[in-house]
Amino acid sequence: MRLADFIEANVEAIAAAAETFAATLLPAAAHLDREALRNHLPMILKAVAADLRTPQTAAEEREKSEGRAPAVRGAPETTAQTHALLRAKSGFEIEQLVAEYRALRAGVLRLWTLAHPVLDAQAVGDMVRFNEAIDQAVAESVAGFTAEVDRWRHLFLGVLGHDLRNPLNAILITAKLVARLVSDSPVAQYTQRLIRSGERMKALLDDLLDYSRASLGLGIAVHCTRVDLAAVCAEEMELLRSALPGRPIDWDVEGPTQGSFDGSRIREALGNLVLNAAKYGSHGGAIRVRLAGDGQRVRLSVANDGTPIPADALDAVFEPLRRGAVQASEASAEATSLGLGLFIVREIARAHGGHVDVVSDEGKTMFTMTLPNASGADGPAS
Repeated sequence: MRLADFIEANVEAIAAAAETFAATLLPAAAHLDREALRNHLPMILKAVAADLRTPQTAAEEREKSEGRAPAVRGAPETTAQTHALLRAKSGFEIEQLVAEYRALRAGVLRLWTLAHPVLDAQAVGDMVRFNEAIDQAVAESVAGFTAEVDRWRHLFLGVLGHDLRNPLNAILITAKLVARLVSDSPVAQYTQRLIRSGERMKALLDDLLDYSRASLGLGIAVHCTRVDLAAVCAEEMELLRSALPGRPIDWDVEGPTQGSFDGSRIREALGNLVLNAAKYGSHGGAIRVRLAGDGQRVRLSVANDGTPIPADALDAVFEPLRRGAVQASEASAEATSLGLGLFIVREIARAHGGHVDVVSDEGKTMFTMTLPNASGADGPAS
């Protein structure tokens, strides 16, 4: 008997043993009945048997052994992915999920070798194919499990950030009211400190919400209107110069900069880029900001001097929750962040249909955000 036929003939016995093992995976398994514990295990076994009967080339065998077998066209999920999704929702840990496959593999091979004490070349070949199929199922399950856990994590962060905004807004409104009442007393400095801290917390929560939306595939929300980015950015530059009094910031505008943009989001991106330059650029060095338009697109660039970013780290600078390799030159409580600044800049550019590039060499780093200008003065974007 071939291994595929043996598995199909013993699906119930193998699945029952796997179900018994799954019941030991506590605490997640404690609240599951027999049907939930068995889950998709019989279907996984039948899928493995079908795989064993499917001819494959040497290249396909290699891809499967490396966990890179192509997904079935037209199938939204494999059985292994569905199994992982349900296990994640039931509170299983990823180690427990992998342990299920180890037990399933051992159960099949134990029964198979008992029934075939002497294995010929064909039986050994079947065992090799079986192990490849299980490894592929493990890879699919781990990918599905991780994606589901990440989705719930981002949902949690989004809900947390949203729910914290209301009480924080109440604190800020109250603090500003108290500040007006005590503006001429010694207490005023403390109320201003409270307001600054609250505004910083609000900015962190806004970043967290943007990160959650982008991670869930929703993107950052933008509301575009007809604006002149030169005027919008000039207002932000005044605030940035006030916030960074010891840092020279050069500001230059060239060409038409009117168009359909979300002005508040562009200001946010500019602020993030300048603060990033202040943190990681040379101490006291100038920051150069340039806004240039040609009617079809607008480019906003921020450059600073300092230790260049290593070439192999350039792609990672936009990744969320990552810190630069260079220590921030002005790290302080005022500069505390979640490490989402450049990630949000990239998402703002994408939401406008644009992109962000970074060049770092010869002691200079420059980030450039390029935005298409569909309603520019000289015609539509190409």
